[in-house]
Amino acid sequence: MFWSKDYYIIVEFFQVTDIFKLVKTKIYPEITMGFLSEIPDITFSNPLFCGILGNTLLSTVPGVSGAGATPEKTLLTPVLDAELITWGAITSQPVKPDTPTGCPTPASITRAMMRLCGIQPLFINAGLRHQPTVPCLDVYGTIGDDPRFRNAVPHAGELVRKGEVIGKFLSENSDLLILGECVPGGTTTALCVLRALGYEASVSSSFVNNPVTIKNEICRMALERIRADKITSPLDIIRYVGDPMMPVALGIAKTYSGTLFLAGGTQMLAVSAVIKEERRSLPYVVTTSYVRDDPSANVRHIAEQIGLDIFFVDPGFGDIGHAGLARYCIGEVKEGMGAGGAMFLAYLLGHTADEIRKTILAAVRAYS
Repeated sequence: MFWSKDYYIIVEFFQVTDIFKLVKTKIYPEITMGFLSEIPDITFSNPLFCGILGNTLLSTVPGVSGAGATPEKTLLTPVLDAELITWGAITSQPVKPDTPTGCPTPASITRAMMRLCGIQPLFINAGLRHQPTVPCLDVYGTIGDDPRFRNAVPHAGELVRKGEVIGKFLSENSDLLILGECVPGGTTTALCVLRALGYEASVSSSFVNNPVTIKNEICRMALERIRADKITSPLDIIRYVGDPMMPVALGIAKTYSGTLFLAGGTQMLAVSAVIKEERRSLPYVVTTSYVRDDPSANVRHIAEQIGLDIFFVDPGFGDIGHAGLARYCIGEVKEGMGAGGAMFLAYLLGHTADEIRKTILAAVRAYS
């Protein structure tokens, strides 16, 4: 049984010769959404979860990112999150996988879902300050620079080409790709890219109180450089104001032959907007209801402007029985490291919302 925002839907899930199929069978109007906003009508037999790791120097600007105990430590977050998902523990630093307020990192959710689904995730190093400590595909990128003063991703074209190679490789090994990301400060680069492309965009944040003023000022300065140099092409916009995750994700989207879901909020909407400008088929986007419900962001409106299908996962953390997870409901963290996509994948594979919630709760309690 499944509840959507506009419909009450009875869903049949069945498996035939290892091919998974979700079929909508009955629809009734005007019932409130439950775990998923909508069920995608897709078939697949070999799903894969992949996370793109990257840094931007914007995360070190005080007040921009909450994905680390200090601005400088945000540069470690992708490495630590990948450790947690791969090994089940953070191994290189003496830290716990939660915020100072006790809110569990979204990587703990992704880890729980990978274990539940029996899937070994794949990571891609798009450009990190610190060397990753888990096995990764490496495109040999560099950390994203500060777009207020210098080109953020000077070798964006090269990263797109390498992403295209990875997309072809992943096509040979899967038919459903959930592509997540971990780029602290990435909502600010997303804001720059979306507005440079002409979108009316307000982006989300890992903070409860979105630092809108700081982000808008960074974006204003970055766009001044774009206007001064008369930059209009999507790839040049990424080169000027993006981050290393974006061109890699773009390259993968250009060549991946299966069903692609970009797992993330406004950062993946920015990638989708560039894909549209490249006149490529749009992927799906999946994120959490906490990003959708952020009053300081306009996620739905951006998706409508792009013209893509976006799916929302509402795990109901408010009554799950964990004070830290409940903080997602007041706007802390909200999403990250493909957590929304990981829960979405678990549901597609036949795990119930209750099973997913219990698995997440057990995982975060184990880290306490």
